[in-house]
Amino acid sequence: MTLLLGPPGSGKTTLLLALAGKLDSDLKVSGKVTYNGHGMNEFVAQRSAAYISQHDLHIAEMTVRETLAFSARCQGIGSRYDMLTELSRREKAANIKPDPDLDVYMKAISVGGQDTNIITDYILKILGLDICADTMVGDDMLRGISGGQRKRVTTGEMMVGAERALFMDEISTGLDSSTTYQIVKSLGLITNILGGTTVISLLQPAPETYNLFDDIILLSDGHIVYQGPREHVLEFFELMGFKCPDRKGVADFLQEVTSRKDQPQYWARNDRRYQYVPVKEFARAFQAFHVGQSLSAELSRPFDRSQCHPASLTTKPYGASKMELLRACVEREWLLMKRNMFVYRFRAFQLLVMTTIVMTLFLRTNMHHGKVNDGIVFMGALFFALVAHMFNGFSELAMATIKLPVFFKQRDYLFFPAWAYAIPTWILKIPISCVEVSITVFLGYYVIGFDPDVGRLFKQYLLLLLVNQMAAAMFRFIAALGRTMVVANTLASFALFVMLVLSGFVLSHHDVKKWWIWGYWVSPLQYAMSAIAVNEFLGQKWQRVLQGSNNILGIDVLKSRGMFTEAKWYWIGVGALLGYVVLFNILFTFALSYLKPLGKSQQILSEDALKEKHASITGETPVGSVSAAAGNINNSRSRRNSAAPGDSGRKGMVLPFAPLAVAFNNMRYSVDMPAEMKAQGVDEDRLLLLKGVSGSFKPGVLTALMGVSGAGKTTLMDVLAGRKTGGYIEGDISISGYPKKQETFARVSGYCEQNDIHSPNVTVYESLVYSAWLRLPSDVESETRKMFIEQVMELVELNTLRDALVGLPGVNGLSTEQRKRLTIAVELVANPSIIFMDEPTSGLDARAAAIVMRTVRNTVDTGRTVVCTIHQPSIDIFEAFDEVIVYTRKFIFMHVSKIIAILTFFWSCSCS
Repeated sequence: MTLLLGPPGSGKTTLLLALAGKLDSDLKVSGKVTYNGHGMNEFVAQRSAAYISQHDLHIAEMTVRETLAFSARCQGIGSRYDMLTELSRREKAANIKPDPDLDVYMKAISVGGQDTNIITDYILKILGLDICADTMVGDDMLRGISGGQRKRVTTGEMMVGAERALFMDEISTGLDSSTTYQIVKSLGLITNILGGTTVISLLQPAPETYNLFDDIILLSDGHIVYQGPREHVLEFFELMGFKCPDRKGVADFLQEVTSRKDQPQYWARNDRRYQYVPVKEFARAFQAFHVGQSLSAELSRPFDRSQCHPASLTTKPYGASKMELLRACVEREWLLMKRNMFVYRFRAFQLLVMTTIVMTLFLRTNMHHGKVNDGIVFMGALFFALVAHMFNGFSELAMATIKLPVFFKQRDYLFFPAWAYAIPTWILKIPISCVEVSITVFLGYYVIGFDPDVGRLFKQYLLLLLVNQMAAAMFRFIAALGRTMVVANTLASFALFVMLVLSGFVLSHHDVKKWWIWGYWVSPLQYAMSAIAVNEFLGQKWQRVLQGSNNILGIDVLKSRGMFTEAKWYWIGVGALLGYVVLFNILFTFALSYLKPLGKSQQILSEDALKEKHASITGETPVGSVSAAAGNINNSRSRRNSAAPGDSGRKGMVLPFAPLAVAFNNMRYSVDMPAEMKAQGVDEDRLLLLKGVSGSFKPGVLTALMGVSGAGKTTLMDVLAGRKTGGYIEGDISISGYPKKQETFARVSGYCEQNDIHSPNVTVYESLVYSAWLRLPSDVESETRKMFIEQVMELVELNTLRDALVGLPGVNGLSTEQRKRLTIAVELVANPSIIFMDEPTSGLDARAAAIVMRTVRNTVDTGRTVVCTIHQPSIDIFEAFDEVIVYTRKFIFMHVSKIIAILTFFWSCSCS
């Protein structure tokens, strides 16, 4: 089992993608990756190796168990059956009697085609997800499991497969040290027992987690600085003149020792003057190190392919049969339709309201069918029915676009082919269309006064059913074509506008310009309008002949709008609409099969950062660099002692604020017991999440809220901040001695969420201006507001990024660390006295976390009250806090003095 370390931008993700065979085909790649001596072109790498992304992409409406079970069904059993057969043969030959429990387990995980299997429950238990197995995954808009649990779902989604080569990218984000240790320990056991290969990238591994690994790969600026046994890594750097301090974690040391800013503090040779050692020099020295020489000698010998079992590398593109994959996708789509039933009910209600409005307009004792103008009125009602169903299908656009990121991930991981995903989204929506069309036709047909022939009623029903299906298929195709909500909405709005104009009702056939007539003939709505008009106006109610006319009234009405008058145009319209339904669904499938997600993964780097990156590789001295050193957070801790809390004048902040303290006593928070837990025999009506929590937060004091994942840290902060809109809250909250009033508290408090959600198409400065505009009092002058924004940007060190686009997380724009600082700045420009921060260092390595914590420390030094939940802090970050609250699922205890007090407490409890 190998640990991959390196600072942000060093190439960890790119290396893992290359090893897993998941690099973009457009990239130019040199070199060769082999599995047991076989090249990537000799087997299906995407199914022989599993890459676990650092980005959590899941369908929010599915539970944890359903997410993992679907993944297990799609990935299949792989080589487990062949492995069981070979194991049984060898046991029989050696006359070995297998352990009964192990034998049952091996046979259970080797059986495919099951809705749920034992491997899913096993992985849920290993990852600690059994306590939330029946909880919705959730997302930014739907409340579900915590961020740390969602990260474990991402890991479990791939672990339920049969791949024996695992490449895991930053799987510990949002997890506490204890949970990370248990997961890595379990992975180590699986790797050793099954003889697999596991490479894990971690950001801030605790020493006990670091010691679980066999090998270390240290990557810096795209170069491998060290690769080999964990026991020799410190020996290598000591030969280079660098020594890890006693109170420093080895993993943190390794990530900082190649950095120009942090390297000097680790220089240990007194006989030589320190000089920066660039990355290339480290890489050359490693080739001469005995571990590097052994590695080169090993790689020079070709692998003996005869030692490779034929079943160890997968040659089939998918893990299950086509019918099994289709069945899994159908069942998942049906499940999502039931979970989103509110949308379909609302769509039906919307049609009911519109149909009722039209019915009331036409409701009368005497229907007028005597003039051409009367016919135009009824034609308008027919056109309105078509438009209603076209707009009703518009909701498919958003529903399809939202699911695309998850689809692209699962498609690229070869969970299923695109057609297996597209067919259920079409077929399962047909009953919904039947119900929606029934509302408009069977309720309004006779009330409006259409032709009473029952045959024409059902012909209108068939036509509107095809229009409904055509609209849904078209908007799904546009969603797959646009791939983002902005692009898809733009394309769909334009397409709908053109189709309405060229429908034959807004502009008649004769009024369409010659250069635009082709659009008339390809418009699906034109065929629908012609067919539904012919069906109505060739009926018995429109058979009278007007004076001075040689045609029946119905034909005169059709001719007045330039429409066709032959009865065959109804069936031409039906055939055309049916063809468009099939065409749009085929195009939807092709778009899903071949198009890639929009946007390139590109991080914003300032000019100084680029200079520093080049200098760290070559060893040159960066010219004109104005970047501040990440430094030691304790420097700011020593500086703050000379300032009194709330001394905003010393900091030069142009907007004053009142320092406020928060006290809470016996806080209890509970929610209604979930139906799933009641079904398992739980008798209580409420589920208690906070159990009598008490404490306080003071101005100018940085408080850490620590505990295992799922202990309730975020829940406590949500309750204190007034962000819980449901459930039952009990207890007392006071602000500087006064009872808390949420209306007032919202104006003096800020909340930095764990998920950094920002508008992607604005710059850093524009984000802050917009936040300040909306949240600062109206009496603040424009110049004062601008000065305050500049001060906040300086406080959180965003000056060099002021004109950088925010971008999308994991796609482009700001890095994770820069987004964290922007999140803090967006809250600071509101000039709050109290700030809650939910895991501000999650997803960051030790160096980036130090930069964010320096920003947090600067915020505290202005006299504000700051509370942070935190996971896996390094010793430097931990010592930056003044007070610590340790919170478990059962109880809470608090230490309000120096950090050493909490260490003394645990030492007294015989803990180390």
